[in-house]
Amino acid sequence: MSWIVLIVSGVLEAVWATALGKSDGLSKLWPSVIFFGALILSMIGLGWAMRDIPTGTAYAVWVGIGASLTVIWAMLTGDMDISWPRILLLLGLIGCIIGLKLIDPGHE
Repeated sequence: MSWIVLIVSGVLEAVWATALGKSDGLSKLWPSVIFFGALILSMIGLGWAMRDIPTGTAYAVWVGIGASLTVIWAMLTGDMDISWPRILLLLGLIGCIIGLKLIDPGHE
């Protein structure tokens, strides 16, 4: 269950990061509301997952999921150019995230 919560929290990290970028320095209401809501839920989930997953692994996976999804979303929406080097680097990052899960000694 901790891994599911961690993954959802990583997705919420991408949501709050994207909303923060769209909030224009927290001056736009709805992106700011989404930012704060997703930030709070993401942090609660990360903290909850860290009860069973080592801190280093949990944090790296959380950041990796958030960073990957933020870049993928930016490429899909046209905010960032799609290029093969970006795609290959994202695949490497995703591979590292999966690797961290695979080597986790399992606390559940």
